[in-house]
Amino acid sequence: MPLLSVVVPVKDERENVRPLADRVRDALRESGPWELVFVDDGSTDGTFAEVEAVAAADPRVKAVRLRRNFGQSAATQAGLDAAAGDVIVTMDGDLQNDPADIPRLVAKLDEGYDAVLGQRLNRQDKVLLRKLPSGCANWLIRRVLGVPFKDFGCTLRAMRREVADGLMLYGEMHRFITALMIQGGARVAQVPVRHHPRAAGKSKYNLSRTVRVVLDLMTVKFQGSYQTRPMHLFGLFGLACLFLGFAGVAAAVVMKYTVGMGMTANPLFLLGSVSGLIGVQFVSLGLMGEVLTRVYFESQGKKPYVVRERRNLGDPPAAGRRAG
Repeated sequence: MPLLSVVVPVKDERENVRPLADRVRDALRESGPWELVFVDDGSTDGTFAEVEAVAAADPRVKAVRLRRNFGQSAATQAGLDAAAGDVIVTMDGDLQNDPADIPRLVAKLDEGYDAVLGQRLNRQDKVLLRKLPSGCANWLIRRVLGVPFKDFGCTLRAMRREVADGLMLYGEMHRFITALMIQGGARVAQVPVRHHPRAAGKSKYNLSRTVRVVLDLMTVKFQGSYQTRPMHLFGLFGLACLFLGFAGVAAAVVMKYTVGMGMTANPLFLLGSVSGLIGVQFVSLGLMGEVLTRVYFESQGKKPYVVRERRNLGDPPAAGRRAG
């Protein structure tokens, strides 16, 4: 049977480590082989000592300790890299996600999906600090990226190995795992899951994350739409600015010979000159982006596509699994 890996990033969650391991063990009692991978993201409250104790009692529990606090995205990536399973489940370490929902998510994969996301019902969080900002962020992500799902903040998700291997998380990118998977051609579904109030520990969430989410959203949008053709974005802005610059200078010349207004005193001439300069910079930026894109794909042997299946072509070249 395929191995199931449960990846749990933790930061100062000492009181939740042992109860979480017990609940995962109970939830997967009737399942096939599994492993639980804790990633300690620079905890200072003795979390890793608790993880070590749990791992010593159960060899299915694995532990990764980061040198310092790198953030949830980096910790999640570390867990994906360390996981050995054919199916990988991610979840928070605060016990607000319910491990009892894991078998249902994994079973949904058998319906032909590459990833299954949780949608938190009756969310047990504060309205102003968590629910309202999360609702606004979810709406913005749906509008900008065109992804139909309602809850992008739920960390309880199941995905196949090949989907996890295609992810590269940094910044606040863990919030955009759904969009990144869809951009990679994955078939994704979302199912309702339970959500519990935090019983121990302290939430690491604050409103300052909202700004970082907006900036990372711009990054994800650019990568999904223009990563292989940056000139189409920057060149479009550049041509628009060049057109405005030409129109402004032309209007200033016409006004000089029709109404006698001096060129340097005409704001249209200044506006046209600045617009033309900005246009040249945008076009130059697009050209540099095209060069960097070519270097990125060709120097590393990367392909601008992902193959789902092959027929009568033999086995594809071995890609190599990430080192744990």
